[in-house]
Amino acid sequence: MSGPFAGARRVDRRSASPFAGRTGPLLAALAAPAAMGVSGPSLALPEAARALSATPAATAWLMTAFGLGMALGTPLLSATVGRRHGTTGAVGAAAALVALGALVILLAPNLPLAVAGRALEAAGAAGLNVAAFQLAGRDRSGRTPGLVAIGSAAGGTAGLFTGAAVAGAFGWRGALVLPLLSLPALRPVLSLANEESPRTPTPTSTSTPGLPLDILRNSRFLSAAALMLTLSTVNFALLYAAPRRVAALTGWGPVETGAVASVAALAGALLSWQLVRVAPALGAVRLKGLLGAGSAVALALAVTAPWPVAVLVGSGTSALVTAGGQGLLSGAATETLPAGRHGNAIGLFNLAFLIGVAAGPALASFADQTVQFI
Repeated sequence: MSGPFAGARRVDRRSASPFAGRTGPLLAALAAPAAMGVSGPSLALPEAARALSATPAATAWLMTAFGLGMALGTPLLSATVGRRHGTTGAVGAAAALVALGALVILLAPNLPLAVAGRALEAAGAAGLNVAAFQLAGRDRSGRTPGLVAIGSAAGGTAGLFTGAAVAGAFGWRGALVLPLLSLPALRPVLSLANEESPRTPTPTSTSTPGLPLDILRNSRFLSAAALMLTLSTVNFALLYAAPRRVAALTGWGPVETGAVASVAALAGALLSWQLVRVAPALGAVRLKGLLGAGSAVALALAVTAPWPVAVLVGSGTSALVTAGGQGLLSGAATETLPAGRHGNAIGLFNLAFLIGVAAGPALASFADQTVQFI
């Protein structure tokens, strides 16, 4: 998973590659449904719990498993399959996992099988997301990665509404298989991947990176990764909890709640561009303080405010600092490391983000059940 502003740079329109205009929307269409899988089931979980005779806390694993599946699928498909079979092989394997996972979900008679299907689907969604960014990286102007990032961010935030609408029309299982919407883009993406230059095999004697102990001992990296984990955990906890609070305070149904929650989160993600613009003037210390304080305020508003508008402002603020932080902190995570270690460091940094994707809903569900018990 990449930040919405990773790789963004100033581009002279006269020298920009036509690659962006030709393939940017296609790759965004591949990445957006994969991101929808994170948030799509949120408002359909109560219906799923009733249908599967499961508790709300147990049903939250349908969201947590997706984060875990993405965390495992990202290195599996990008490093293992992609290294051996290229981007074409990675895209094909990822699509197969999405389809297989969705089939398991649609046929699952109980919660454990549905959770297993979500994990398989997530691994495939992670592979499609990685492939979209890898192909976008061929555009040296930087415009195509930006389009893919915007598509991924928009898919993640719009998933709340899309999942609620699909669940209302086709049942709760439909909200769990939104990554299937990536598959119509599969054929043109495979054609695009086949246009890549042949890969030069890397001798195995020079390709073993070893344990990243130097990275894990780097204080700047640890500080940035820990903050990213915190921001991500809070954001995805609110992705689970905030719509429920809005529904409880207003009496709205899932579709109405999903619509306003999606707008709030998307507005926050788009406004994070302003944070990126002012970040150089803030400096690293003040920027990290602002990100942490923004996340704390967002959590307090979303959890304690008695007004639905304040809850939505909290959700949007969390989206703002998380989207901005993912792009900005990735630079902070690598700034004191040798250039040859940047790739591994970014991979570990993104893993911290994905752990938050998995942990957030689980912690929110646990807190919700604890409050009800007390």
